Amino acid sequence: MTKKVENLMLFMWVVAFTATLGSLYFSEIRQYEPCELCWYQRILMYPLVLIVGIAFVQKNAKIALTSLAFSIIGACISAYHYSIQKLDFMQDSAPACGRVSCTGEYINYLGFITIPFLALIAFILIAVSSVLVLRSLKEEKSL
Repeated sequence: MTKKVENLMLFMWVVAFTATLGSLYFSEIRQYEPCELCWYQRILMYPLVLIVGIAFVQKNAKIALTSLAFSIIGACISAYHYSIQKLDFMQDSAPACGRVSCTGEYINYLGFITIPFLALIAFILIAVSSVLVLRSLKEEKSL
């Protein structure tokens, strides 16, 4: 495994770990109860900490395909969640999300940074890093 791939995998793990700590901070320290869509995003982010972490230690860059799948699905959920928070026409058709409304905004930094936005950024960073790892592996094979 090249140093570039190793650094990308470490970056993916740091992003997933930071996102996990952030979500735990909001729910356990700030006492923000997650909505249903937040739970789906957590279900996709939390395992990435273990999956990418173990792959990094084992120097198994092939895990990038799995991390790409998790992050694409997570990014789609995050984008939908963010859109029902910020777009009026989406709010009107937002599904009932259980005890906590999915359209609620616990935080709203600078008028656009919400919890689903932060999750979306994390998933995008992991997806892009996964693609770069897969491209590097393909280049190594062709040499």
